[in-house]
Amino acid sequence: MRSLNRTPGLANRIRSVDRELLRDVLLVCAADGVVGLSFGAVAVASGAPLWLPVLLSVVVFAGASQFVFVALVTGGSSPLVAALTGTVLNARMVPLGMGVADVVPRSGWRRLLAAHLLTDESAAFTLPRRDPGERRSAFWLTGVLLFVLWNLGVMVGAGLGGTVLASVDPADLGLDAAFPAVLLALLVPALRTRADRRTAVAGAAVAVAAVPVLPVGLPAVAAVLGVLAGRSGARTGRRGEGS
Repeated sequence: MRSLNRTPGLANRIRSVDRELLRDVLLVCAADGVVGLSFGAVAVASGAPLWLPVLLSVVVFAGASQFVFVALVTGGSSPLVAALTGTVLNARMVPLGMGVADVVPRSGWRRLLAAHLLTDESAAFTLPRRDPGERRSAFWLTGVLLFVLWNLGVMVGAGLGGTVLASVDPADLGLDAAFPAVLLALLVPALRTRADRRTAVAGAAVAVAAVPVLPVGLPAVAAVLGVLAGRSGARTGRRGEGS
């Protein structure tokens, strides 16, 4: 059997991955598919047209940014502000992309496809591995499966949101709080250190303080200032501890 490095084609790479990796990736991607289902349902129930969550999931393919975009737009913010907020939120992909640059083709459409499939999950499964073949397999397997299951979930959820919930006021079901609740659930597991928690609190404080004085959507952008201040304070604290 030829080595993985010489096996041509994405399909062959995916077939050659070990069962443990396949199991772990399937579990994570299936869980994300359920989140995608809730995103599609809540987005349509909150007033977004059915095509919007589906289009975002194909073109943007960034779960947290999609939640933020739809929440801001359905809340009265301008699409420009919502897009800017989502872009800032997704800026974390830049360092993650640097970490997995070796598995990305140097040119051509495959490079664009790899950039589109870069997510927290595909990076998380790729970064711990050292073997080049295993890294490529983990990246492409996670990226492709997540893209398929996420978009299927969003399409099913959007259909449910447009039919089952069509005659129901989303506020009566508490769906107006669903977007913040999901974003909080996505955020909390990432706050592993004291510096992370300090940064999150600083950003939230700036956003809350900005609500009475800024138009809808801009407090979320202003929260970036709190995040930067929190990070700066964390770095200062570490330098003080090391001196």
